[in-house]
Order: sequence, then C-alpha cells, then structure tokens
Amino acid sequence: MAVTGWGCGYRTLQSICSWIIENGPPKTASSDEVPNIPTIQQKLVEIKDKPERFFGSREWIGTLEAIYVIDTLYDVSCKVLHIARSDSIAKHADTLRDYFEQYGGLIMMGGDMDAASKGIAGIHVSVDQDVYLLVVDPHFVGRIKTKEELYTKQYVKWQKVEDFVDSSFYNLCLPMVKSRELAA
Repeated sequence: MAVTGWGCGYRTLQSICSWIIENGPPKTASSDEVPNIPTIQQKLVEIKDKPERFFGSREWIGTLEAIYVIDTLYDVSCKVLHIARSDSIAKHADTLRDYFEQYGGLIMMGGDMDAASKGIAGIHVSVDQDVYLLVVDPHFVGRIKTKEELYTKQYVKWQKVEDFVDSSFYNLCLPMVKSRELAA
C-alpha cells in the first residue's frame, strides 16, 4: 500500500537508505534492507527521540529524525546544513556542489513553512550565476509509464533556489558516504 499525504519525510529517508545500502557497508546484516515506516518509528522510539505513542502514528518526521535513523541503522554520520529564513540557499551553493562532487549522495531537505520533504540529487549554477537544485519529490504515488512522466508531472525537476519558500528555514541532511563510483 502506498502512503499518501503524510509520509514524504519517510519516503525521502527510505530513498537515502537505499542509496546508502548500495554505496556503503551496512552496520549490521539486518540493515541491508530499506526500513519500512514501522521500523523507522521504532528506531526513533528506541533511541528515545520519540515517545512510545509515536510508534504506529501518522506523525511526520523531518531532517533531524532522518539523521538519527541513518546514524542508528548504518553508523553513517551526516552533515547538517541549516539555512535560516533570512539566508539564501544560493549562498550555500559551494557547499552543496562540493558535497555532490565528493560524495554524490542524495540530500534530504525539509523546512518549517515549506514542510514538504524533498530529495536533492544535484546542483547546477548557470553562467548567469542562477542556482538550481535537482529536486526529487517524494509525493509521487503509483507506477510511472515512462521517465518523461516524472518530469512532466514535476516529480523530478530543476528548481531555481529563488522559487523555494523564502519565509521558511531549511535543514539539509548530507549523508557522509562516498558513492562507489567516486570512491573508486
């Protein structure tokens, strides 16, 4: 059953977990599968980030919870990039570019006024110095017929940083696992 409406943080975390499994050594033999929502919730309860009532709930998770789960399941450190409301995402273009060049992973991005989680899979700086992020939107539900459908429905898109919500702060989770291609 597909989760709709409330599970974008979980889906973004699951995408990152899939990437970590593919690119880095899992901490334990039981962590070689992408965790389901109950497993994620149970881990957050076990580490005492969340109360018992969280398990089985429809409560959201954000970037910080993703960091806790990644650390707990895979023993992978994550860099946290906090972008304040008064700050510009574009000011952090070099940090994001360096991350993709050195690690090549998927970044989780979430905010307060812009509470929808997103995966960030790339960065582009144009010749005019406009900054774009390659956004993987975890809100897609169903089966795609073609990869073009992901683009036309904007579940994967290049988004200019000025088009993000300027009244929102953003937290970004940058897992510190080098892709096998970059590590080779």
